[in-house]
Amino acid sequence: MPAPLTRRAAAEGLGTAALVAVVVGSGIQATELTHDTGTQLLANSLATVFGLGVLIALLGPVSGAHFNPAVTLAAWFTGRRTGEGPAPREVAVYVPAQIAGAIVGAVLADAMFGRPPVRLSTHDRWGGHLWLAEAVATAGLVWLVFGLARAGRAHLAPPLVASYIGAAYWFTSSTSFANPAVTVGRAFTDTFAGIAPASVPPFLAAQLTGAAAGLGLVAVCFGRPAAAGGDEAVVPHAGQRPAAPARSTEESALSR
Repeated sequence: MPAPLTRRAAAEGLGTAALVAVVVGSGIQATELTHDTGTQLLANSLATVFGLGVLIALLGPVSGAHFNPAVTLAAWFTGRRTGEGPAPREVAVYVPAQIAGAIVGAVLADAMFGRPPVRLSTHDRWGGHLWLAEAVATAGLVWLVFGLARAGRAHLAPPLVASYIGAAYWFTSSTSFANPAVTVGRAFTDTFAGIAPASVPPFLAAQLTGAAAGLGLVAVCFGRPAAAGGDEAVVPHAGQRPAAPARSTEESALSR
């Protein structure tokens, strides 16, 4: 049996908060230790890779470790006809929990470094190349998350998803937010990892567009899921075996 919805929502909120605290906190630490932008990005990306991998492994068995509205919505969309994905009620609980958690994580990171707890970012991230990068980054994430489920390699999600996000820091001009909740949360910190509130809407649009493209890539590479089996959770929970074609209540995954 799956965990109660309240417990799964708590896992999603706390996991997203911890993820954003890692992203923002490591960014602050990096800028305090060095003035070299490349070294700052390296430190930020490495901390995110390690933190994300740990969080997926820890909370995946509880909620599926989405930590990302794009993943939650993609899971609902792929399973809406077969009942394999999260129900609308679950989506309506997961997404607010993820967004609230992301904001809390940003505020917590600022507080840990003695900065004003809430200061909106002044870091403008505006431009077609950045929006394209966000679409590409999110498409790749969704392709990986749901592709692993279709290939029966769910047990590899913690290291592979974390590794992809680490790589996307470097091959995208936007440094791969790839997550609507994290994007909103990072608007609440005027630090290295922040994003100005005015820059948030086009990022969100690009991420959702990328998520749809990612599902298209999954369909091209793996076909549609069998009606009787659906997609497995990328991080199995409620006693599921990672490689067996059992039913699941949610797609799992995460991102930054």
